[in-house]
Amino acid sequence: MTAVKRERDGSIGILTLNDPASLNAMTPELLGDLATAIGEMSSNAGLRALVLTGEGRGFCSGQNLKASQSLGDNIYVGVMRHYWPALQALRECRVPVVVAVNGVAAGGGFSLAMSGDMILAGRSASFIQVFSRIGLVPDLGSTWLLPRLIGRQRALDLMLLNEPLSAERAKEWGLVREVVDDARLLDEAKVLARRLADGPTRALVATRQLLEASEHASYADQFRRELEVQMVIRESADAQEGRKAFVEKRKAQFTGR
Repeated sequence: MTAVKRERDGSIGILTLNDPASLNAMTPELLGDLATAIGEMSSNAGLRALVLTGEGRGFCSGQNLKASQSLGDNIYVGVMRHYWPALQALRECRVPVVVAVNGVAAGGGFSLAMSGDMILAGRSASFIQVFSRIGLVPDLGSTWLLPRLIGRQRALDLMLLNEPLSAERAKEWGLVREVVDDARLLDEAKVLARRLADGPTRALVATRQLLEASEHASYADQFRRELEVQMVIRESADAQEGRKAFVEKRKAQFTGR
């Protein structure tokens, strides 16, 4: 059985975590295959957006404790070797990434969901940190991602109390873009991915990169960085098409170049 299923639907790719019996719990095999799948998909020039979801009743239930021994005695080395490549691949993907959360996203699965660009959630979805329940601290980027999405106080609330966050509350807090009926989750994720796929891919990804850089930059430094990136992006084929379409009062036809 493939740890991560790969599908193509025109200009979008769909990756599905494929261990439903464990609610797609994290293992070195699953995360390793996810990193490989993202690399395979994003290397295709025709791909313009990506959807990540989970098979069955849950998105990802976090670390598979039975498989954690395969990380080795040095957890730091094991996680950086087996888990970091997948999360890094999501954060640095050359196309926008939509995460469709079905069911639970717990612990590291919560971190995985936040690693994409936009989250859609089924009505049955829930998010829970879990870590302090077993005497641990949040990891896999959670302490960096979560406060930037929902604010420090709400992030601390989730991390210290381990209360599940419903899909509807996650939307209220700004974690989730939209909540949809479970049966329509993947279809709606594809609709959103196609909107992104029809956009100027280089500009969209550069926008993501600028936002992340802004977290550690002064206003003046970020002002300059925006202009530096703009000077490069404005020479792209999509930027030229965008300006031409604006002058001609028509919808731009972007190609991702």
